Amino acid sequence: MEAIRETTGGLFPAHTYLLEGSTLVAYIKKGESEPFYFKSGIKGFDKRGRKFEAVKPNPFKERKSNAITVTGSKGQVYYVDAEARTCTCPGFQFRGACKHLAEHG
Repeated sequence: MEAIRETTGGLFPAHTYLLEGSTLVAYIKKGESEPFYFKSGIKGFDKRGRKFEAVKPNPFKERKSNAITVTGSKGQVYYVDAEARTCTCPGFQFRGACKHLAEHG
């Protein structure tokens, strides 16, 4: 996990972001101290044309995940979090419900 702060200026406020690879997991608005965590993260966070600096120490708290690993019918691996009512399978992504969550939720 990588914590970065926007330094571009202009129209881009100096928010602090928590990234896992290129997925935006959470952010802290400029002038605030409480982070906002996304339910399933925003994939493809694009840094092009913007400037960032690393933030040390990381202002985000470690979040423990209650997710369990489930193997799909064709061998794919999905993560089901019954407490948050989420699943990483395509069925949940498109319909908001899936058999994995029904079985383990």
